[in-house]
Parts: sequence; C-alpha cells; structure tokens
Amino acid sequence: MASIGQIVEQTPSSEVLSRAQARAMLVPDCMVEAKRIANTVIAGWHGRRKRGIGENFWQFRPYAEGESLSRIDWRRSARDDHTYVRDREWEAAHTIWLWADMSPSMMYKSTFGTVSKESRALVLMLALAEILARSGERIGCPGIMEPISARNAAERLATAIIHAPLTTGLPETSMIRGHSDIVLIGDFLDDADRVMERIAPLGRRGLRGHLVEIADPAEEIFPYNGRTEFTDPETGEKLVSGRAETIRDEYRRAYLARRENLGLLLRNLGWSFVFHRTDHLASEALVAVHSYLSGMPAQKPIGGR
Repeated sequence: MASIGQIVEQTPSSEVLSRAQARAMLVPDCMVEAKRIANTVIAGWHGRRKRGIGENFWQFRPYAEGESLSRIDWRRSARDDHTYVRDREWEAAHTIWLWADMSPSMMYKSTFGTVSKESRALVLMLALAEILARSGERIGCPGIMEPISARNAAERLATAIIHAPLTTGLPETSMIRGHSDIVLIGDFLDDADRVMERIAPLGRRGLRGHLVEIADPAEEIFPYNGRTEFTDPETGEKLVSGRAETIRDEYRRAYLARRENLGLLLRNLGWSFVFHRTDHLASEALVAVHSYLSGMPAQKPIGGR
C-alpha cells in the first residue's frame, strides 16, 4: 500500500496510462468471477438485518459524538473503557461504501499465489456489491460512485472503476454521511498506527467499518533464499540481501506482529478485520465480510494461520 494520501498524478504519464489500460482489461474478468462467486455463496441467504428504528436488538457499537445519550447502553459500556449504543434492526435500505486499493503494490503476484492482490480485491468488492444489491442495499464507492440502489449496482460500479482516476492510499471519505458501513479492501502494508490515523476518525464519526487485508502467500511465508533483490513497488527503492534465508524469521515476526496489532486496533474501534491470502478461495473472505455486515461474525478468522 502506498503512503497515505499520495496521489498517482506524480507518476510519469506513460506509466499511468499503462496501469489504467491494465485495470480496464482486468475489471471485466473480475466482474465475471465476482458474479460466479456471488451465485455460489448466495444460496440460502435471505437478505441481512439492518440497524435503525425497530423493536429487535441487533448489535452494540461505539458511541459517536452527537448521538443521543439515551441510546447509550451503560451496562455494556461498564465492561470496558468504551461507550456503546444499542442498535436495533430495521428493514430499510442501508448505505454501504465499498473500496478496493489499486495502488502499485496490489499488482504483486508470486508463483505461490493464484491471482494478483488487485484482482482478488476487485473480485471481492464486486461480488459483495452483487450480493448487497440483490438485498436492496444502497452501494457506493468513495470518490468513484455515489450510492445507488439498483440490481445492476455491481456492473455500474465496475464501469465506474474502469474510468476512475488512479490514486493510492486510503480514499477520501468526507462525502460519507450518517451511520453507514464501509468496507476497505487492500494490503495495508503501512505500519498499523499509520493506517489507524486515517481509519480512527471514521469510527468516531459513526461509520461501522470492515477491513479486509489481502496478502500474497510469499508475503507471509517469505520463501526466498540466497542473494535476493527486493524492490518497493511504490517508491522503486531496492534492498539486496546476500542470504535472504537469514532474515526470514525476523521478517515473519515483524509481518505477523503488524497484522496482529492492526487487527487489535480495529477491534478496539468496533470494526471487523478479515485476513485473506490469494491462494485461498475468494468465497471464504466474501462469506466472512458478509457475516460481519449481517451482525453475525464468523466463528474463526478467515485466511489466518
């Protein structure tokens, strides 16, 4: 993932054009795969519960500044250092914002992965859009598509992505109003604290968030041996290791610690966290995210080790 907020307009125009063309070629295939996966996992699902004004309890979530104090559940809040409100179920359409990271690091694919991280992220986003659209939800993408409620929302999102400008970093979210859900899909390779600098304000605004971290298997297992040159896809900086195997254990400790820390910080914010490797079935991550959106978290982390 690129530095937070960095704009790709700084990239040479020939490279920007090349990447835009590659994305335009990738999206249609991702849409086909997304529909296949959505059709595979949607059997037996009958929409999802939604929070709002109703009689049935749905979930607890962190209190957002400006909400009525009467909604605070003091008994639940007394269990830890956070203040929680009680959400109830509602049968009205809900707005869900979907976003997939398309920065250069997402284009990575090792021989251990079945697809690139970018391809998997787009498939998950479009498949989720397909399922949610069938449930009558309003689907939007920050900076790319305003929320719409339509059965063909996934196709319209795919078209909008093809024509969207290339950017890196987390999306601009100032246009998001109310207590919406937002699903962020990317590799999130920045330090956890740096990622949270952008995410924490969203939680305080009342957004209910879900983060999906996509990883290539090689990024987790570090299978390299001997003299190896590593190149940062965002900056072009290079690092040469004479014997890569000697740093494997230290690398994996740092990699796993970063992921664990990010997951902990997100859960403390009241957000969900799903880790997914590209050598696993996309449907695994799709089911996990949909479960969180439905207020029914998966029984165990998806894609973890």
